[in-house]
Amino acid sequence: MDKKRETSSGKSARKGRRFTRADIAVFVFFLGLSFVFWYLNSLGKDLTTSIRYPLTYANIPGDWKIGEENPRNVNLNLNGPGYSILQMKMTANHSPLVIDFSRVNYKRSQSSSPGDYFIITSNLVPGLNSQLKSECRVISIKPDTIFISVD
Repeated sequence: MDKKRETSSGKSARKGRRFTRADIAVFVFFLGLSFVFWYLNSLGKDLTTSIRYPLTYANIPGDWKIGEENPRNVNLNLNGPGYSILQMKMTANHSPLVIDFSRVNYKRSQSSSPGDYFIITSNLVPGLNSQLKSECRVISIKPDTIFISVD
């Protein structure tokens, strides 16, 4: 009778070590499900991230002709709920931020070229926050200065 116990317990010990495809499939399913719940939970919290955002220029003074070498993108450091940040990352290329020359304070650069100007981006933060139309807030902008060459 002891031999039967040994053989039956030996079989169960070996059986416990092997995983079937069904066991692996169940494990992968619940691992994926736990990832989804973790991700949804993390989106509910406030996050800070950087997003590359396109720029456009408006109300350019009449005698200016802005060249292609001027910055077309900026990196915005944002703080806000994860859902809003995810939405902004998905729509960043569809709605560029507008730098309106009639509302910004631009200054002539001290360089040798007479057509060089600059804008300090920290002055743009309040206007950009109103343009974003989101719960996210701009913390900072990189580069800290936008240099503009005009012809």
